[in-house]
Amino acid sequence: MTDMPNAPAPAPMRQRIITAVLRIIGEDGVAAVTNRRIAKEAGVSLGSVTYHFETQHDLLRESLLYFVREEARYFTELADQCRTDGIDIEDAASLAGQVACGAALDSARLAPFELYLHAGRDERLRESAAEAFRAYDLLATQILSALGVPDAERLAATTVALVMGMQLRRLATGSPVDDLVDALLLLVRGAAER
Repeated sequence: MTDMPNAPAPAPMRQRIITAVLRIIGEDGVAAVTNRRIAKEAGVSLGSVTYHFETQHDLLRESLLYFVREEARYFTELADQCRTDGIDIEDAASLAGQVACGAALDSARLAPFELYLHAGRDERLRESAAEAFRAYDLLATQILSALGVPDAERLAATTVALVMGMQLRRLATGSPVDDLVDALLLLVRGAAER
């Protein structure tokens, strides 16, 4: 049997494993991550999981870093676009709302929250979580700077915390994305007026 010429190539095994881990964590939490379940979800052999990831800590760390790198890449592209397109405060807040709406709080988006909480319990994951937040802070600094907000670097961590908190609130209560947009406008306008 020959391969179909236009058939997409299957994802590399390591990537399938990481994607499965994020899906499992998002659906059922970190405690649900077992090698058997990963193998089943990823469609790989049990031995493949342990071949690619020696420990569960390695699995969790690599899964968190993968998610963060993809998020950072995507949001950095948006920040660069804001810098070149010229954007005002209302446009930036609206864009954040659109991104939040587009980022449905599905199992893949729940996984990082679970992993951040797990990093609070597992010191070995803290550096990975810190790397994630450095990427978010850098992005926030770029956007705030493009908006002409004074002390953008100093305000970045607060902005990231606001977005994360509002996303958690949205997850827990079903609150609308408009709440995030309003909170961002309040924060950025207050900083700009100083």
